[in-house]
Amino acid sequence: MTTPAGSGTGFGSVSWWGLSPAVDLQAEGPPVDPDSQAENPELNVLLLGSVDGRHLLRTLARAALWPRRRFHFYVLENNLEAVARHILIFSLALEDPEKMGLQERSETFLEVWGNALLRPPVAAFVRAQACRLAHLVPEPDRLAEQLPWLSLGALKFRERDALEAVFRFWAGGEKGPEAFPMSRLWDSRLRQYLGSRYDARHGVSDWDLHMKLHDRGARVIHTREFRRWRDTGVAFELRDSSAYHVPNRTLASGRLLSHRGERVAARGYWGDIATGPFVAFGIEADDETLLRTSNGQPVKTAGEITEHNVAELFREMAAWGHPRAAEGDPEQVQGGAEGSPEPAPALEPFTVHFLPLDSAHTLHHKSCYKGQFQLLYVACGMVHLLSPELGACVAPGGRLIVELAQFLVDLRQEQLQAFSSRVGELAQAAGFAPQLGGKPSDTFARFYKAGDSAPGHEDQAVESGTPPPEVLAPPLEATGWPSENRTQPLEPGTPPSEPLKLTSESQASLLEASVPPTGSQAPKSENQSVPPETKSPIPDL
Repeated sequence: MTTPAGSGTGFGSVSWWGLSPAVDLQAEGPPVDPDSQAENPELNVLLLGSVDGRHLLRTLARAALWPRRRFHFYVLENNLEAVARHILIFSLALEDPEKMGLQERSETFLEVWGNALLRPPVAAFVRAQACRLAHLVPEPDRLAEQLPWLSLGALKFRERDALEAVFRFWAGGEKGPEAFPMSRLWDSRLRQYLGSRYDARHGVSDWDLHMKLHDRGARVIHTREFRRWRDTGVAFELRDSSAYHVPNRTLASGRLLSHRGERVAARGYWGDIATGPFVAFGIEADDETLLRTSNGQPVKTAGEITEHNVAELFREMAAWGHPRAAEGDPEQVQGGAEGSPEPAPALEPFTVHFLPLDSAHTLHHKSCYKGQFQLLYVACGMVHLLSPELGACVAPGGRLIVELAQFLVDLRQEQLQAFSSRVGELAQAAGFAPQLGGKPSDTFARFYKAGDSAPGHEDQAVESGTPPPEVLAPPLEATGWPSENRTQPLEPGTPPSEPLKLTSESQASLLEASVPPTGSQAPKSENQSVPPETKSPIPDL
């Protein structure tokens, strides 16, 4: 292999972060019916492959700008490690500000979410939270008491057991870095991805950045930070580089490989090594001064913009977990009649429901889901699940937003166009029609449930309490990446992998991973062979 372009191996088989900017789901969904008699209207959203919860966090952070609604987010992922990261991220976002300050929460989030290596204090936080969550998952009563926003009732019992196993692996420190040698795994993936161009990897990363990401709208990503992430997996270097040396176990996932004719469970890093986590929070900002340029060059880097956006996001999120503590934000506190501060009005509670894996084609069989959702979000890696059965779960007048593959650097322009065309075909077959009006977007395709009068994007504004234009401008949304072969998380006692060097033939092609198969056919799982140099026995967990 002389070039990775068009190969599809760079984004891997598991998604850990989004490849499009976070969006406010209220701005994407239908407006509140002014004639509705409901005292507290609900917004039910089904998200397929949202991966990292960024859309949910932004929606909650911007909720004060809209009429009060109760949110029900139904999240469907293709692996339980992504579910575990959702829970960890929300637990961190809703942490008591008196226990963890805004800056510490923001920096911890950035490292856990986007770095392959962690600082020891952050790794200790992950272990402590994972230990706590491992004890809560099998006890529904305690879980409901301590995490009232979380609902795992729809998961199967074996999925809950596997979810507990994921948290226990994160919490375990008995084997140290050897249990998940991230640096070796990252370098192995990079060598397999680049092949003969590995020695020229800096030139390859510069080409991908300047000729692809910059041309597609991500000009604020700086060469230095992108090259560092490509080399080491560390996207956000908030301290001295020597402080990052503990493997980030939340990026580990299990996979079944073929070894001497037998299926062997292996644990490794199977995520993105091509685009990076900069797109989700780092290329757009409500504060336009962060995006200004000087002499044609952006003044701020994607890392700096991400730090600002995440800090503001968590500041606004403080009203959900602890309304009385608004982190000093003047908008969160109203002056009383005597000038004394009063807390902002309490927001409606929200619930995040996690659905069983592979349940996309069976949801319509349950009356509680049929015609239930006002908004359906589908990530580019889950487009093959878009079907008439899934469309039946969307209420009349509902909306569909599909993430396109704009920031997948492995895709050539003709492949991007083919993907967009395929999305339109699947949406039409599922009962949706293109949404008229609004600003054209290369990142999202928007549709409405056929049978309604064609709404324009601008019709989504609510007469009372309409957010300012910068909120309604379509911030680009969630990325879930293509799934090559989904496997259950490793159960206790399942052997983890040594760094596996997979042959290029064992990787799925780009079109197989990103362009969905015809009809409602799900992608086939692949058997991967273990090269001779990795045939040593895999130690027990």
